[in-house]
Amino acid sequence: MTDAALVPDHLDSAKRRQILDGARSVFLAQGFDAASMGEIARAAGVSKGTLYVYFDSKEELFAALVKAQCALTAERLFELDADNHDVREVLRRLGLSFIEAMVEPSHVSTVRMVIGAADRKPDIGQLFLGAGPRRGAARLAAWLEAKNAQGDLSVADTELAAWQFLTMCHSSVMMPVLIGGEAPPPPERVAYVVDQAVEVFLAAYGPKRDA
Repeated sequence: MTDAALVPDHLDSAKRRQILDGARSVFLAQGFDAASMGEIARAAGVSKGTLYVYFDSKEELFAALVKAQCALTAERLFELDADNHDVREVLRRLGLSFIEAMVEPSHVSTVRMVIGAADRKPDIGQLFLGAGPRRGAARLAAWLEAKNAQGDLSVADTELAAWQFLTMCHSSVMMPVLIGGEAPPPPERVAYVVDQAVEVFLAAYGPKRDA
């Protein structure tokens, strides 16, 4: 059996992506419990021996799939510039990008897989929360702390406020897609939802002015 540590990095990464892509299709079609490593190997176009070089178990493979998707989303969205004082524009840009990422087919399928597995594998649910939603909210909360210090916002509980903003942006858009299987709304509707979320957020947390 080939040791993955001896495989060049670019080939190793490509093989991992190949396996994760195959695993995603199997988990989505069959759910976590029904999926087998043999079926995943066939879907990925690799041998079971190769599969086990990269992942020791189905649980480890599923966790890697969830973590990879969450990391991709968090890294892309939550690089917020603390030196930008145009709070409205930063929040609007974040909201639009956030919704776009939430309704991507790969993200929707990942959330569905996690929900399907979380009852029997709560550690998978916790992994998703930690690598995805909680990580993103923490990054936004840190940015809000910076805005407090600069006098651009007045937020007493930055963690709660971060969750509030993200929920206002995506909840009415994401739920019909995730649960109802609906198509994502048109861009003008998404823009309207985000603009309203930004207005509500700034009305609540705008800088306090002396009378």
